[in-house]
Amino acid sequence: MSKSPLDVLEYSDKTAKRAQWEAFEFTLLEDGDVTVVNASHDKPEDHSYTVHCEGNIPTDCTCPAWEHHEGACKHMLAVAIRKPVLDAVTAKPTRADGGAVVEEGETTASEDEECECERLGDFPCWPCVRDGRRELPEGAE
Repeated sequence: MSKSPLDVLEYSDKTAKRAQWEAFEFTLLEDGDVTVVNASHDKPEDHSYTVHCEGNIPTDCTCPAWEHHEGACKHMLAVAIRKPVLDAVTAKPTRADGGAVVEEGETTASEDEECECERLGDFPCWPCVRDGRRELPEGAE
């Protein structure tokens, strides 16, 4: 059984919170990478980055934070904490050259995410808040 990405990646609490609460959109690419767009920004097209995964572990990102800071960036964590996205990356049939068989621009939904609250400290994951299992901490709104 493979390890959870959250067991492998190093990241700060601040990065984890941003990965949970910023509005990300995901697109699977033919090579198995994931385009992550931060739709929280006024100009999301200026905040589009590619996350590369090895198996179910996001390993690097094209964003400036990945280049200039220690640990995983929020885009890598955004992929790591959304099980449907990782499942889509790792479950795709592969071609003879090892690449994933997907249609260019195929997108994934993040509606069926599993809970990752226990791994992220006191801050609840979005599926738990959305489904009413946990509430936001005071002042987080």
